[in-house]
Amino acid sequence: MSRSAIIEKLEKQQLKKSIPDFRIGDTVRVHIRIIEGDKERTQVFTGTVIARKGTGLSETFSVHRVAYGEGMERVFMLHSPRIAKIEVMKEGQVRRSKLYYLRGTSGKASKVKGRFGARRSNGATEAAEEPVAAGAAEEQTES
Repeated sequence: MSRSAIIEKLEKQQLKKSIPDFRIGDTVRVHIRIIEGDKERTQVFTGTVIARKGTGLSETFSVHRVAYGEGMERVFMLHSPRIAKIEVMKEGQVRRSKLYYLRGTSGKASKVKGRFGARRSNGATEAAEEPVAAGAAEEQTES
């Protein structure tokens, strides 16, 4: 077994299984485990995802927020054991892969347009599944 194959195998074991599907422009809430002395607590960081970089175990994402008039940005390792949970609060529709232009903005200028429609699960929207259910209900009433 080559050295790279061994490293790849070890990295595959370390990958998290339950990562939500989020994209650039989405507003996320990241729950981080913070250890202070012998105590552990969870801190929540809410903001807009402005970048995703890398692949595999070294994948990172940057979250930007404005708090008390100051812009804050934090970079998280996606597969870090320090991240307890990632929640997608709002989906954003953007046309760029990096939203670095949000760094110097505030107020309405820092808004990201919302995405309409249901979240895709298995490549289909919930709206597309409704007519099938309605058609099945009509067949039952005719019988």
